[in-house]
Amino acid sequence: MSYYVYILCSQRNGTLYIGVTNDIVRRIYEHKTKMLKGFTEKYEVDKLIYMETYEDVNDAIHREKCLKKWNRSWKISLIEETNPEWNDLSECLP
Repeated sequence: MSYYVYILCSQRNGTLYIGVTNDIVRRIYEHKTKMLKGFTEKYEVDKLIYMETYEDVNDAIHREKCLKKWNRSWKISLIEETNPEWNDLSECLP
C-alpha cells in the first residue's frame, strides 16, 4: 500500500493545507466536493499542488508533521521546485 503526503492551496501563494492519506484520489475528491467540513472547506483549499509517496505509513506521518512545522517560505520553495506554475495536479490523477 502507498501513502501520500500532499499540499493543497486555495490559489497561487494562497492558503496552504498539508495532509496525509492512503488514497489520494478519494481524499482529493473529498476536498474538491467539500465533503470534509472544516479548514479546507472554509478557506476553499482544494488544489493539489504537491505530493510525495511513501511505502511506510510511519514515514508519511513523520514527513507530514515535519512539513507542518516548516515556515511558509520553505513550503513555497518546495512547491515551486516541482510545480513552479502551481498547476492543480489532481487533473493528472487516475
